[in-house]
Amino acid sequence: MEDEELTKSLLVAQQPGNIRIISNGVGSNDTGASASASASASGVTVVLLLSAFVTACSAFTGGFVVGYSAPAESGIIADLGLSTAEYSVFGSIMTIGGMIGAVISGKLADIIGRKNGAWLLDLGRLSLGFGFGLTCYAAPIYLSEITPKNLRGGFTSVTMAMIPFSLTVAYLIGSVVNWRALALIGAIPCLFLLFGLFFIPESPRWLAKIGREKEFEAALQCLRGKNVNTSEEAADIKNYTENIQQISEDKILHLFQQKYAYQLIVGIGLMVLQQFGGLNGFAFYMDEIFELAGVPSIIGFIVVSIPEIPAIALGSILIEKFGRRTLLMISATGECLGCVLTGLSFLLQSLNWWTEATPTLVLSGILVFKVSYSLGVGAIPWIIISEIFPINVKGSAGSICNLVNWFCSWLVSYTFNFLVEWSSAGTFFLYASMSGLGVLFSATLVPETRRRTLEGIQASLIHTLQ
Repeated sequence: MEDEELTKSLLVAQQPGNIRIISNGVGSNDTGASASASASASGVTVVLLLSAFVTACSAFTGGFVVGYSAPAESGIIADLGLSTAEYSVFGSIMTIGGMIGAVISGKLADIIGRKNGAWLLDLGRLSLGFGFGLTCYAAPIYLSEITPKNLRGGFTSVTMAMIPFSLTVAYLIGSVVNWRALALIGAIPCLFLLFGLFFIPESPRWLAKIGREKEFEAALQCLRGKNVNTSEEAADIKNYTENIQQISEDKILHLFQQKYAYQLIVGIGLMVLQQFGGLNGFAFYMDEIFELAGVPSIIGFIVVSIPEIPAIALGSILIEKFGRRTLLMISATGECLGCVLTGLSFLLQSLNWWTEATPTLVLSGILVFKVSYSLGVGAIPWIIISEIFPINVKGSAGSICNLVNWFCSWLVSYTFNFLVEWSSAGTFFLYASMSGLGVLFSATLVPETRRRTLEGIQASLIHTLQ
């Protein structure tokens, strides 16, 4: 009974308008045309743009680290004489640091705030993985909490799309410079990140959560603009935060309750989908894939990298037009097709059929995969997990989802070479099947969250699962 009363109060605390519960667990768009909604649907400010830029630097840095090992592979193996197993350890060791960072990411983001989780990005590759493990969660959470509902999807999508975009940059630069120079170039966005953190505000929702009311109001006003009336938005956030914190504290055990089961399944499922589609197989070992297919590395990197940029821009535009779930399904379908084309090329090669088409099929498959990933799978899972968990369990939920993501990332990156030795074609068909399952998962379980306030999304999910 106590939970029911609290849930009712959460729903009442939302913006004016009724919340209509639909079958997939998410209410429809907020209704009501009162002037109080204007604060939640306000425009872009300089502070908001600066905050998004700094957050994007953290995503860009992490993606550059992931993409670094692909163009650097042949040079590192030649210079240091590494075996396949030794290079697999090098290629995947970043994910070990990522898992460590992921374990503490949610709790650290709750203790020290959203923006400070990126300070550990200036160490070595293992430490970069650790730092990236923190910011993989802190970055989308921070952006989702500072942006108005009408801009949240686009802003977060653009920022998280910096991960595949920086992969592209790493490939292109790595095709013309040696692996040592490439490592130094990767440090540049870290400097922008570290410098920019001094000039962006803390998340207003986090400040409200820890009771720093004056700083909360000042940060919200700074983000929305000095001439914008933020009183209604501030009241909504405070009422929701006060009520939700009465349900339970942010501890791992509290997350494993029936009322959070749906969100947890969706969050973990999205993390599995993002990694088991084979991203790190392509990202870490693309040079090896090109070599197996007889494609010159420089040509291959350029051909598959350039189209990613318009795909990222297109995905950022379409996410608010068609919604998270639809774009995610399209993206996962494209990934499946890309893996099938790549696997088919190696199958034909092993059978000595139409071998002259192998380079073209491989290039086409990788191109389709990477464009599809950039269109949605790269960013949307992080957007959704930043939206669906209430603030009282957001830290614990973030740690679990982030850890799953990094464990799957390590598993794919470490096993890729061994799978390819077993069967080149079978490896990519395996990834294709995982992407296919991801389409079904998205269609049946993933909620649509576009153009809803965070409080509206979370309250309606809790209400539906009571």
